[in-house]
Amino acid sequence: MPIPPAPLAQLPVRRLTHKDLLACADLSENRQWPREEHKWGFLLTAGNGYGIDDPEGEGLLACCVVTSYGPKLAAIGMVLVAERYARQGVGRRLMRHVLEELGDTPTTLHATANGQPLYEQLGFTQASGAEMVRGRFTFTTPAPAVPVRPATAEDLQAILRLDLEVFGLDRTPLIARLPAFADHLRVAEEDGGITGFAAAWPNMDTHVVGPLIARDPATAKALIASLATATDRPLRTDIDVRHTSLLSWAKENGLDPIATNAVMVRSVPDLPGDWRRRFAPLTVAAG
Repeated sequence: MPIPPAPLAQLPVRRLTHKDLLACADLSENRQWPREEHKWGFLLTAGNGYGIDDPEGEGLLACCVVTSYGPKLAAIGMVLVAERYARQGVGRRLMRHVLEELGDTPTTLHATANGQPLYEQLGFTQASGAEMVRGRFTFTTPAPAVPVRPATAEDLQAILRLDLEVFGLDRTPLIARLPAFADHLRVAEEDGGITGFAAAWPNMDTHVVGPLIARDPATAKALIASLATATDRPLRTDIDVRHTSLLSWAKENGLDPIATNAVMVRSVPDLPGDWRRRFAPLTVAAG
């Protein structure tokens, strides 16, 4: 017998641990998302997971992950509600709990068209958008001749400094995990200084490009092309829609548009940092 809406809205929310990884992946699969176990493992280690246990069986009824960048920003992602509990207030219950814990901390998330009305009711506004593209990179339109090479351990401090400058907040706990999380990490270099970096990490049958930080679109293109030479998998990435030249170039090279999501913020007018040099996020999952 289905649980009535009132009791659903009263179910307790608990913190998730790495032991909940498979339950999170099962919930992804339930909503026709990829299982993304590698990504879940990273997020549950680097961030704080929240979930509601399914009272009618094993596993989770709903979940999400919060990645904290200190008191100035938190990012919510992987917001999922089991299909049979959809549209019964469960997502609102989970989000309200998370936002209460975050208090006045500025918050961001990527929203699908279905999820955006709920987030607007919870105080989020749209700051920008991101377009997901995917496909086998064809090298039809060459990348600019910007020097790119594989990153080394000696590059980490320079990468962290550039990321802080562009992102606007310290992401050391996340960026320091990139060498273990990603299969490929590249840096662009000029006159002995790093002008950009990008990673490609495995996700099901693709390699996802992100983060992608670069001095300009030419450098961003060179980094993507370099990563494409290192894999025989399709590439996937989420590019800020304001970077029109990069999006056009990616599509010319076989990456087809999959979806466009709203980048939303709460308790802050916009994201910190320099969006002109921030081309793709580390990880993203729209709700």
